Amino acid sequence: MSAQAVAAWSLPWIVVPVAILWKARKSSLLESFSAEAPPHAPLVSVIVPARDEARNIDACVRSILASTWPNLEVIVVNDHSTDGTGEIARRIADPRLHVIDNPDLPDGWFGKQWACQNGAAVASGSFMLFTDADTRHGAELLARSMHAMRERRADLFSVAGSQTMDTFWEKLLQPHVFGLMLARFGDLDRVSASKNPYDKVANGQMMLLRRDVYDRAGGHEAVRSHVAEDLRMAQEWTRLGYSVQLISGLDFMSTRMYVGLGEFVKGWGKNIYAAGRDTLDLGPVGRALLRLVFPMPSLWEIVPLVMVVLALLGIVSPAFGVWGAIAYTCSTIFWIVLHWYFRSPIWYAFLNPLASVIMFGTFARAAWKGDRVEWKGRAYVSK
Repeated sequence: MSAQAVAAWSLPWIVVPVAILWKARKSSLLESFSAEAPPHAPLVSVIVPARDEARNIDACVRSILASTWPNLEVIVVNDHSTDGTGEIARRIADPRLHVIDNPDLPDGWFGKQWACQNGAAVASGSFMLFTDADTRHGAELLARSMHAMRERRADLFSVAGSQTMDTFWEKLLQPHVFGLMLARFGDLDRVSASKNPYDKVANGQMMLLRRDVYDRAGGHEAVRSHVAEDLRMAQEWTRLGYSVQLISGLDFMSTRMYVGLGEFVKGWGKNIYAAGRDTLDLGPVGRALLRLVFPMPSLWEIVPLVMVVLALLGIVSPAFGVWGAIAYTCSTIFWIVLHWYFRSPIWYAFLNPLASVIMFGTFARAAWKGDRVEWKGRAYVSK
């Protein structure tokens, strides 16, 4: 491989990260909106679907109840938990809190959507906020979001919060997943402005919406059989002509999605393929091909380091090693930026090939399973 070839082969590893970061710079921030509650604040119903969330439910509910928004109710939907989730929630003494037990799951429904639908059925607010039990809400999250929703004339308003990462595997892997999302949806202002459903996404950890629009759009029943209900709802509401807005709010909400490697593989494996395919306009042939190529982006960081090792062992020419070193360095710089942004120690960026090996396995497993989804003791088929 000549010097010119090395330079040419290195170019994508230089240009692509720069393009991703350049695109991601255009994202509105929740902090730019007022935190003051209006004099006659409308009632907001905060609905928390919870299945086996004993380690999270108390802190989640208390963080919501600490909101500066003066008029809210919290509805926890205990979805047949076996770990005492419902009992823990009921011990929180606050008249604004209601805990209900989810009815048995009907055929064709995912558990989360069924819980959200039943929570909405007893909600009294003219606005509803759907949030996950593993979230922690800042006191100003709801007030700022209500102002942002009004100013941006949104029907569905969503916030991308920060990730709480405590273990080695969380700090290594979570930025990689969100780095891929950044590559696809990095410019949140463009995502919000787009009228193309395939360019739309919402964060199911925090979705604030108008009750009247929710009812007209069919509620969660309209997305009852899709594993990524947040993505699908954003797409369907866009198709119906409603405004779906997503902005960044790292300082106002945090989520600890998965604890450790096992939960990461199971958690992201359940929806990364079934959701990823819905972001692309594919026919039957395209969907079949996607299952084959879906894990391939992870090779982006694996191959360069392999070339460096092979060159050091004399198996390939030194030029391949030079190319691999350049590509690895460029990838590492990119991941340093993302680990800093996602508030993970930046030295994890140097382990990006290890992260990519695990991502490759997770993606391959998800693609192999296809429509079949398993989560918290239930098996589904995602449409």
